[in-house]
Amino acid sequence: MIEIVVVCVEESKNLYYLSPNNLELKKGAEVIFEDENGLLSGRIIKEKYMENKKNVVLPLKKVLRLMNDSDYKKIKKNAEHAKKALEDAKKYAVELKLNMNFVDAYLNFDGSQLFFSFLSDERVDFRELIKKLAQKYKMRIELRQIGVRDKSKKVGGLGPCGLFLCCNTFLSDFNSVSINMAKNQMLALNPSKINGICGRLLCCLGYENDGYTELKKTLPKVGMTVDTPEGMGKVVDIDILKNTYSVDFGEKGIMKFDGEKRDE
Repeated sequence: MIEIVVVCVEESKNLYYLSPNNLELKKGAEVIFEDENGLLSGRIIKEKYMENKKNVVLPLKKVLRLMNDSDYKKIKKNAEHAKKALEDAKKYAVELKLNMNFVDAYLNFDGSQLFFSFLSDERVDFRELIKKLAQKYKMRIELRQIGVRDKSKKVGGLGPCGLFLCCNTFLSDFNSVSINMAKNQMLALNPSKINGICGRLLCCLGYENDGYTELKKTLPKVGMTVDTPEGMGKVVDIDILKNTYSVDFGEKGIMKFDGEKRDE
């Protein structure tokens, strides 16, 4: 077992599993840590805990220190430089006739690397753009083509539930979401209801999908002909949460029955 903390970098939303380096680190504390890309700043989202060594990549990078006033000033200055670099990148992209919709730009803490994120419907050859930016800023440049879900994760916003987007608050990875999940939960297949602000299927469709799949095992499928105490009939509706199903008996009308008993 090894002691680690989890740190989130605000600009990229990336999570880092780090050695606490014998520092007293509380949730919410802002810290400086080392990475292969140089020094980064981030926020503790999970305090020190013990983790199996098999679950992390060793050796762990270390938290160097808690942030101080000088660090905050440096981060503010970096943000100003990144804003200017973003405007230059947009200008150069237009000059080079590149189809790029820039989302953001940020400098790592020590100012040694400049990161850009952009959207595009096609594969973009941005080598000439990197040369122009590197010549002007004299540092390593990295351009990342992202998808619309990644943009929502970076920009944030409110979901149809009225809460802040899951991807912008706690999701670290995008799991696969399919239209079958909406069907499995008996949801109306209305894009305005099952799509997020990114235009893709809601990530939350996957949260309860396994539960619905398990609950439906106690119920017959809609359209099946079933044998009931009232005779044979066709299943026309099911209520997964109430564990009931409705059967149409023709002239006798529609009757409701309880599904099989669920395990507690």
